[in-house]
Amino acid sequence: MYKLTVDGKTMVGCNHDDWFTTPKIWFRNARKANEYGIACTGAREISPNQTTPQSGMNTAGLVFSRLASYHPTQVNPFTNRLKIDNEKDYLINILHQCATIADVRKHIEQYDHSLFIDGIFIYIDRSGAYLIVEPYELIEGRDPNYILANFCPSITTNVQARKMLRFRNGEDYLKTHAPKSTLDFCTALSDTMHVCRERLGDGTLTTSIWNTQDITVDLFFYHSYENSVQFNLMEELQKGDHSLNIPELFAPNPEFERLVNYKTPSNTIALRILVVILLGGLVLLSLVLALHQIWSKTPKTPSLGVTVLIFSLNMILVLYLIVLLRNKGIFYFDAPYRLPNSILISASSYTPFLLLLLMGPILVYTFGQLKLERTKLWVKMILVTNNLAYLLLMVGFVYWGLFNFWA
Repeated sequence: MYKLTVDGKTMVGCNHDDWFTTPKIWFRNARKANEYGIACTGAREISPNQTTPQSGMNTAGLVFSRLASYHPTQVNPFTNRLKIDNEKDYLINILHQCATIADVRKHIEQYDHSLFIDGIFIYIDRSGAYLIVEPYELIEGRDPNYILANFCPSITTNVQARKMLRFRNGEDYLKTHAPKSTLDFCTALSDTMHVCRERLGDGTLTTSIWNTQDITVDLFFYHSYENSVQFNLMEELQKGDHSLNIPELFAPNPEFERLVNYKTPSNTIALRILVVILLGGLVLLSLVLALHQIWSKTPKTPSLGVTVLIFSLNMILVLYLIVLLRNKGIFYFDAPYRLPNSILISASSYTPFLLLLLMGPILVYTFGQLKLERTKLWVKMILVTNNLAYLLLMVGFVYWGLFNFWA
């Protein structure tokens, strides 16, 4: 995101980069006489009728933006403050009740905002002053031009921040172009900072450009900057509280339709259940083979070496499936997936190749056992079931592009 204050006019641009397929903009009137009407954009549904705000503005010209970020956990200094029970209501109430950065700071200092350990917020008022809300710290500033990405300024140097391409692109653009508080300039800057990943064509879901003087917002959809839809907050609030699905405001977008149709365990319950079943099945099959090795008095079939191989591979796959369930970015970022703060998760990206390497020999061994009369029927069934689990996983790994290292 960025904010520009030129000739007394403040503009705020927010790029929402995510894989959600339900982006919305909604308008909500003041609930009390001393409150403000608001507009918010967001895409993460926390219930069928509730979406968490990602950016927004009120009728006083106060704008906010939320970004994912990393901050190490530390001893909580806010244990004596109010607890945040509902993040959506907490964020919306700030816009309803505050007009300036001073108001925002006074409001937030009542709460234990360390709850948002994985996020950073920035509030900008009509004067151009801004307040950065980190998990453990509040930072005020009045720079006329300011850019923020997925990092906490208190623990991140400019050299580190510039390793993020979208931040570097925005900073360089402002160095080579005289800032203007016009929609055209902000559109170009938002375009410069947008994301479009090669693997799936996903990236910047929505762009919102908030005009704090005219109290308007211009929306752009799915990193396409040729067409926008503008809303005047005052006019929309006169229509009463209402919500709009952003994709329906624009012409059909083939890239977005591809994202909508792309199925992963994070967006499809049936797939999530299947992955959990496979995970549990691999554990069960491994335990049965291991117990058979320990307690069987007859010549071991499969042999100890094969049992160890299958058991080890299955446990590696189980751990990898847990990683897949907990890290949805793996399905979207280029392979091999790298998580800067975890060597183990980064190393796990090579698990599909390990399965590809070992599945052939295990499959050949299974066919051999099926031909032997001395191999018990239940052992044959275990081996066949285990190989079917491998085949299902291979289909998933291919579909999700986990072998596409050349991309």
